[in-house]
Amino acid sequence: MNFRIKWGILGNAAIARKCVIPAIFSSANGQVHALASRSPEDAETLAEKYDITQLYPEYESVIEDKQVDIVYIPLPNHLHKEWTIRALKAGKHVLCEKPLACNTAEAMEMAEVASKKGLHLMEALMYRFHPRSRTIHQMVSQGKIGTPRLVRVSFCFHMQEHILKKKENARLKKRGGGALLDVGCYGVSVARWMMGEDPESVQATAHYNSEGVDIHTVGVLHFRNGGLATVEASFISSLQQTYTIVGEDGSIELPHNAFIPWEKDAIYVHRGRHEEIGRHKVIPGADEYRLMVEHFSDVLIHGSSPLVQIHDSIQNMRVLDALAESARSGQMVVIPEKQI
Repeated sequence: MNFRIKWGILGNAAIARKCVIPAIFSSANGQVHALASRSPEDAETLAEKYDITQLYPEYESVIEDKQVDIVYIPLPNHLHKEWTIRALKAGKHVLCEKPLACNTAEAMEMAEVASKKGLHLMEALMYRFHPRSRTIHQMVSQGKIGTPRLVRVSFCFHMQEHILKKKENARLKKRGGGALLDVGCYGVSVARWMMGEDPESVQATAHYNSEGVDIHTVGVLHFRNGGLATVEASFISSLQQTYTIVGEDGSIELPHNAFIPWEKDAIYVHRGRHEEIGRHKVIPGADEYRLMVEHFSDVLIHGSSPLVQIHDSIQNMRVLDALAESARSGQMVVIPEKQI
C-alpha cells in the first residue's frame, strides 16, 4: 500500500513510546508524522528511531499541522476532553487513550463534537483487537459455553511505595485519577462485551487514599439476563491481569496477561460444564497495538466504521460513573435504560 495515514502524537508518554509509536511505525498503512513533547530534547532519539519528521514543543503545533490525519492522545485522563475537542475542531480524527473521559458528560460532549465535524473518535481499547480476545468473544457469542452467567475481571498492580506516598502521579490526582478509571475501565468493558448487554445496576466498595482517590476498588454488575460480573481494580495489590467467563455449559479462563500479552503466544483454557481440567488453547502471538492502529487507519482509508464504537465507550463511562457513585454512597445504583 503506497498511501499511508499520517499520525500526530500529543506527548511523550510511556504508552506512546513503548507501544503505540512502534505499532504505527511497523504498521502497513500508517506513519508517525509529528510528535509533540514539552521537552523536545528528550524525544529526539525516539523521533530519529521511528522516522518522525516533525518534532514540536507544543501540542497545538501537532493539531495545526495540515499533514496530520489522526491525532493520538495518550495524555493524563483529565486532559482527554480538552485535547480531543481541540483536535476534532482542527479537523483531525482522534484515537484517545482509555478511559475516554473522566465521566459520561465529558464523553458525550466529545462525541457530539466528533459527530458535528463528521470525524471519527475511538477509544484505544487495544485488547479488543487481539486475536485471542476476538476468538473468545466469538465463542461466547456463538454459545460455546452456553448463556454467560458470571464474568470475573481483575486488573491490579502495586505502585511503588514512594509514588503512593507522594501522590504526584496523575493516577493519584483527584480529577481523572483512581484505580476504577485507570484499570477498572478494562473490567467494565470486558464484562459488557462478553455479556452482550449493559448492566441494570451496580454495587461497589473502595478504599481511598488521604486525597480521596480510590486506590483499591471492587464492583459488582447486575445484568438483566440474570448474569453477574465482578470487577477488581487496584494500585496496592500484587499483579492481577485476568478474566474468566462462566456460562451454563462451560467456562473460559485466561492467565495473567489477559489485556497485554505483548507478542507472545496467548493462551486460554476452555472447560466443559463438569470438567476440572480443561483444554489449553494457544493463539499465535500478535501485536494488538499494531492491529488497533492499522484498523483505525483503515477506517479512514476505506470509510468503514471503528470496531470500538463511540456509543459503546459512552456506555462504559456510564457504568464507571455508577460504580464510583455506589462506592461513595454505599448504595446500589440503578443505571437508566437510556440509550446513546
